[in-house]
Amino acid sequence: MKLLVDISGWLGSGLLIIAFAISSLQGQKYIRYAKYLNLFGGIMIAVNCYYYNALPSFASNIIWCIIATFTIYKTKKRQFSKIRAQYFPRKRSG
Repeated sequence: MKLLVDISGWLGSGLLIIAFAISSLQGQKYIRYAKYLNLFGGIMIAVNCYYYNALPSFASNIIWCIIATFTIYKTKKRQFSKIRAQYFPRKRSG
């Protein structure tokens, strides 16, 4: 179990570094992928921190995951609104 938790922590750290590099170097081109990398990386690190009872780091990563989830939700909601407006335009009363 300890080995899996350690691997989870290292993989999570790697995902966060990749997400940061993608968003820094490529800008908006791959930002969609960076959001998911942030979410899954944060979850993996949070599991590791919880296992080792590192509660401040655990809390920070849970907050990180909440922020990532919120940005993914906001992006999906915006995309859905565009699609809905395209296929179901509002009728103007007049």
